Amino acid sequence: MKILIITGKLASQLVKQESSKSKHDVHVHVVNTPIAAFLTPKKIVEEIERYGLNHSDNSNTNQLIFDIESFDIILTPGLIRKDVNYVKDKMGINTYKGPKDAADIAIVIEMIDKLTLSSSIPADKLIEDELRKRAFKFIEEFENNDKNIQKLLKKPENILVGAMPVGQDFPMRVLAEIANAPILSDYELLRRAKYFVKSGADMVDLGMIAGETKVERIPKMITLLKEHLDVAISIDTLNPVEIKSAVEAGVDMVLSLDHGNCEEVLPYIEDKNIPAVILPTDYSKNWVPETVDERVKSIEEMRMKCSKIEVLADLILDPINSRSMVDSIIACRQFKEKNREPVFFGVGNVTELLDADSVGVNALLSGIAMELGASVLFTPEESGKTMGSVKELAISSKMMFLSKNRNSIPKDLGINLVLFKDKRRSDIISEELDIPVVQAVEDYKFMHDPSGSFKIMVEDEQIKVIHYLKMEPQIAIKGTTAKAVYDEILKRNLISRMEHATYLGSELEKAEIASKIGKNYIQDFPLFKRIYN
Repeated sequence: MKILIITGKLASQLVKQESSKSKHDVHVHVVNTPIAAFLTPKKIVEEIERYGLNHSDNSNTNQLIFDIESFDIILTPGLIRKDVNYVKDKMGINTYKGPKDAADIAIVIEMIDKLTLSSSIPADKLIEDELRKRAFKFIEEFENNDKNIQKLLKKPENILVGAMPVGQDFPMRVLAEIANAPILSDYELLRRAKYFVKSGADMVDLGMIAGETKVERIPKMITLLKEHLDVAISIDTLNPVEIKSAVEAGVDMVLSLDHGNCEEVLPYIEDKNIPAVILPTDYSKNWVPETVDERVKSIEEMRMKCSKIEVLADLILDPINSRSMVDSIIACRQFKEKNREPVFFGVGNVTELLDADSVGVNALLSGIAMELGASVLFTPEESGKTMGSVKELAISSKMMFLSKNRNSIPKDLGINLVLFKDKRRSDIISEELDIPVVQAVEDYKFMHDPSGSFKIMVEDEQIKVIHYLKMEPQIAIKGTTAKAVYDEILKRNLISRMEHATYLGSELEKAEIASKIGKNYIQDFPLFKRIYN
């Protein structure tokens, strides 16, 4: 394929470098414009007419640099705002947008035969969308293949929790815990459960209160969630009275059984044929295994006691620098090497007790869980730093399922958890200009805007702005983007000073970022603190 790439002066060297890696016949034409994003379809047509028309159509043949009719396609910079179909209409050559970043040129050209390029959407976005579409198609086809699912469920490492297939052959299922569920109102309980399901939870867990018996709330909670949700419901308690009540109310899984309570509650669980999570402990005697061998031996004894029901083995993932996170992982590995029962992996034990953003931690723990053969990823969302953990685990579970099935590392899968940094570092293209360089300093003096002031907040993932005039609220404006809110403010003439407009634009953008990543937004305060001085 013969390809003509149009670019600006600043990016030209990088474009030439990346395009030279291609097996295709690629010609790079550099327009006398410093920044490629400044190009327009009209300017590109003018450039082609000046330098690239066929001899028979170009009166000034001395300027001919390339024969436009010899090219199969034209690639323009991806940052051009307008649709580049105008170039095709004028030149008669298929014209598409290339990537936004010149560093991605090689990838785009490599995949050019497989891509349906667009005149309006940058090529790197198309690649991302295509890979994502293929990834989700693979998972959807797997989850909807009933014949294959029934075949896999005959294997001892796979079980049903409610109607949900769970086990080593399936994607790791995410179990989201509603902590202290009995003290929540029905409205708040259901709101919390719906939030988890929307975030991607496959199952929802009712976390009871340690040391208390709230048996009177259990039947209503289970009934409420089952009436409104189409996911499995579990209960998290060691209290035999609460377990019996939950079993009678139709819970789908019990969390948890150990040596201290299993004999009392097993008859009820066996009668209903409900799966249960088993622990290697005896909390009735305050006994916890000390070594890896003790942990594995104890849980194998629990498995024997619970031989008439399906079980998930929870070796208890320890927080970092407590007993030993490494030992708990080794125990999982040793158990799984000798036993085929599904393994339960309590991710929240680590994320909630580590002062780090949960995104990368959840992805890494999901990868470890996948290598261990774990089947369930369990987490609450109790602290600000772990907000969004359920969604993060739902995504990372899919990543690891794809990685395992493709026998590849979890990279370039079409699904990722790269949120706060860029996947690839772009080469810095500096512009050499013979102009004064001024060091900016803050020199803002507050001047009241006679058109009023604004109170900005984030509510339910939306930006909300209240306009005040003479200290009295006048109107509230809501929107999902800073631009939508700002455009409405301009349309209503609610702002009149330039410095107020720049301030408002900055704050609205901060509010939009906060709403997208689930971070607290406080007007006039920075969103992020510096990691390093």
